[in-house]
Amino acid sequence: MGFKYLYAVMPIWLPAIFLVLVFKAWVDYKRAQFWQKQDSILLEIRLPKEITKSPVAMEMVYNAFFHTVGESTFIDRIFRGKTRNWFSLELVSLGGVVHFYIWTRVNSRNLIESQIYSQYPGIEIHEATDYTKPYYYNPKVNNVWGCEWKLTSPDAMPIKTYIDYGMEKDPKEEFKIDPMTPFIEFLGSLTSGHTVWMQVIIRAHRKRRLADIFGEKEDTWKEEAKKEIDKIIEKFRPKDKDKQFRMPTKGETDTITALERSVSKLPFDVGIRTIYIAENDKFNPSNIGGLTGAFRQYSYESLNGFAPTGGTTGFDDFWVDPTGRVKERRKKELIEGYKARQIFHSPYKGFGKPFVLNTEELATIFHFPGSVAATPTFGRVPSKKSEAPANLPL
Repeated sequence: MGFKYLYAVMPIWLPAIFLVLVFKAWVDYKRAQFWQKQDSILLEIRLPKEITKSPVAMEMVYNAFFHTVGESTFIDRIFRGKTRNWFSLELVSLGGVVHFYIWTRVNSRNLIESQIYSQYPGIEIHEATDYTKPYYYNPKVNNVWGCEWKLTSPDAMPIKTYIDYGMEKDPKEEFKIDPMTPFIEFLGSLTSGHTVWMQVIIRAHRKRRLADIFGEKEDTWKEEAKKEIDKIIEKFRPKDKDKQFRMPTKGETDTITALERSVSKLPFDVGIRTIYIAENDKFNPSNIGGLTGAFRQYSYESLNGFAPTGGTTGFDDFWVDPTGRVKERRKKELIEGYKARQIFHSPYKGFGKPFVLNTEELATIFHFPGSVAATPTFGRVPSKKSEAPANLPL
């Protein structure tokens, strides 16, 4: 009966599906045309020996990155293929030598430099050659492990941030607990022939609009937070009218405070990739544990955290991919997507939906550390610069 009904209404749903597919292909085509005309640049950030500022400074930088211009009208989005700008924040180990990079469109270079110099005067920023160009997956030469990351709870639930680590007060180095330090130390411990890339791709989050129906996340971030707060408050209310409201526990109060603080800050759409590449005779599976373990620093068991998804994960059982072809294809896709610095749009949309992090959370997982990160292969500027370049725009 059900099949006959579907067959009967096929003249309605079949053309509708066709039109949707054609519309999506058109949007992808116009976006590809638009991107081909955009020049990009990779900037390397070299740090001074001492950075006394807390990640609050990096949060100020991200506030300036929050731009939704470029796709404000229906004509821009559909017929011109325009998209709002995105940035790729990259922390990389090339044989144990640790680098910080930011990738963006050329027209955003002045924005990045002026904002970073204003918060970190001793930093040096240089245009860099794309370090990913020499790397390709060749099973006869090298092996690749990689994944993307997802949140373990709804987006509105915050991860563990630098404020939870007491870093918002610019503590002295000897008292500082920086959640990025274990990852940087791991990157610095790698030896020649081992390469690890981490990429955090961000763009300003905004409300869903017409023609965003293909792949963009609905604007439920603040609504999710309100629902979570309402769930907690509901526990205070007595089921019996004769009983009084009970007092919230410290954990419940902390959760409400964390949620309210989370949605009070600017939100970004975020996608994260991590990749480990090594020559076949040097590939060490224990480095995978070092890579994934770095993300545990940001997990709150009662709130939110990160978990690997997609990529080369999920193939532990033989029957999942008996020929091994899917896993091999994904290794190539991971590297191609990373090189393209894309995760929000086809053809490199990744393996899951982007999630939302606010500026505080972004500043926690990607900021410029002080001397507490003391790995010897972490290159730093020999001496402080007295001031930022004078030719930066105001």
